[in-house]
Amino acid sequence: MLYAEGPLLTVDVGDRTAETTDIGDVHETFIGGRGVATRLAHERIPFDADPFGEENRLFFTTGPMQASNMSFTGRMNCTGVSPLTDGLLSSNAGGFMSRNFAATGYGAVELRGASDELLVVHVSDTGVEFEPVPDLTGATVPETVDYVESEHGLEHEHVACIGPGGENRVRFACIMTSESRAFGRGGLGAVLGSKNVKAVTFDGDSAPDIDVPPVQMDVHRDAATSDHIMKRQGTTSVTDLANEVSALPTRYFSELQFEGVEGINGDRVEEKKFKKATCSACAFACKLPTKDEERGVETEGPEFETVMSFGSNAGVDDIVDVMQSNELCDRYGLDSISCGNVVSAYLASEEEFGNTELIFETVERIAHREGVGDVLAEGIDRFHQELGVENWTVKGLDFAAHDGRTLNGQGLSYATATRGADHMFTTMYAWEYPLVDKDDAYNPTGLDGKPEMVIEQENARALEDCGIVCRFSRSFMTPERFEGLFGADYTDLLDVGSRVVDLERHFNNQRGIDRSDDTLPYSLPDFEAALDEYYERRGWTDDGVVPEGRVNAAASAD
Repeated sequence: MLYAEGPLLTVDVGDRTAETTDIGDVHETFIGGRGVATRLAHERIPFDADPFGEENRLFFTTGPMQASNMSFTGRMNCTGVSPLTDGLLSSNAGGFMSRNFAATGYGAVELRGASDELLVVHVSDTGVEFEPVPDLTGATVPETVDYVESEHGLEHEHVACIGPGGENRVRFACIMTSESRAFGRGGLGAVLGSKNVKAVTFDGDSAPDIDVPPVQMDVHRDAATSDHIMKRQGTTSVTDLANEVSALPTRYFSELQFEGVEGINGDRVEEKKFKKATCSACAFACKLPTKDEERGVETEGPEFETVMSFGSNAGVDDIVDVMQSNELCDRYGLDSISCGNVVSAYLASEEEFGNTELIFETVERIAHREGVGDVLAEGIDRFHQELGVENWTVKGLDFAAHDGRTLNGQGLSYATATRGADHMFTTMYAWEYPLVDKDDAYNPTGLDGKPEMVIEQENARALEDCGIVCRFSRSFMTPERFEGLFGADYTDLLDVGSRVVDLERHFNNQRGIDRSDDTLPYSLPDFEAALDEYYERRGWTDDGVVPEGRVNAAASAD
């Protein structure tokens, strides 16, 4: 089976030491990416670790497909205990850093401890350097990237950094890479901030020689020649459909359709797009550099989720306003989904939907924890009672778009996902809109037959994150192509994904997360029966706990 290579580099930012460990057996069992990081985290992070404590660790990983020239492979994984969900969480970022990470020769990089002064950690194939950077305190993401380039000649695709949001431990702060791409959901940027690390750079010329089968070029050719609407509008191409079927959260989840959708849909984004953009090695080129000359706003995006969180959910019907919110989040290092939902909750409490000046001001206050921003920086689960708003979260993570009240299988997925209300854990919405062939589609209403489908898609998404392969490869990466690339039966490959989910769930079980956390703020038909079926098919207990024997089998490298 195809798998990533290279040792684990453990960097202690408190002691300023580094050591390597052979993890070949872990790579052989978990391929790379999220799988390898989850297996290492399960072994090396104490189950009772404080997300902001020295004992929490961050694992950066790539997979074997980062040795290819195939589209959909310009991605990396980061794993740690989330300060937002209090559970083990993996986040995935695109851009151009994955190849530079692989060029260091390491299969995984682990950050542990905490520094007594702000640092940039430079990782290369010749060693690790620790650079105190007190002058970067409070610097934005662009300012940090500019510093690294001017002082070290390393451009943005070598840099993973945080903005003021991470330094101030905003619980939904992200780690930014390639300047505008993010390890977004779950607050891992705040974990990096708690370690007093402003940035990590990756550079070298020692990428392992991994022989990726020639089927990679079939995928790449199809991506290049495909006439897909995402090449013009990215994920915002689904905006009108979501609104049409009543699956577009509006005014802090109080409605399911937005009357101002035409002002923020894919057509409006396409009008503001001024050039093509992509991730490393990808011919699909679905990214969205946008600009408004009149307002002087330039950003990358917004993608559909941000159109929801800062658009319909905030009662905003002007795409340029959403672009400006998106740019503020990138500048300060904040997850635009969580930040937009948090701001929308605040607007609901103040009866100020559509107040764009208040929105922009509130984003800045959150990033710097000033005034009400200090409360909002804690996330909806922690402040909803104080503001008198409903708690639209699962396991502390606020909801993505693709509303589960309409797309019921997606709702079940939000409840069971180890990350909480994250749409990318299964992408069940694709089968319920549908975005797939109608012969493969599911009726969006009800949960009959969906627990099995949720499990299959959870395992498939985990497999992609081990690879690492982008979610948007859905139309191109058939099971047969997975088999051709990874040299194993697709059923066995899905088993890798299943074991990753088992380990994530078990880690979270040890932190007190169980069936009582697999809940939704709304009712779905036969939900409890669907949970029972889901647990039974997973081989978990009725309480949603992974048995120890199953954990041992999942973790085994035999």
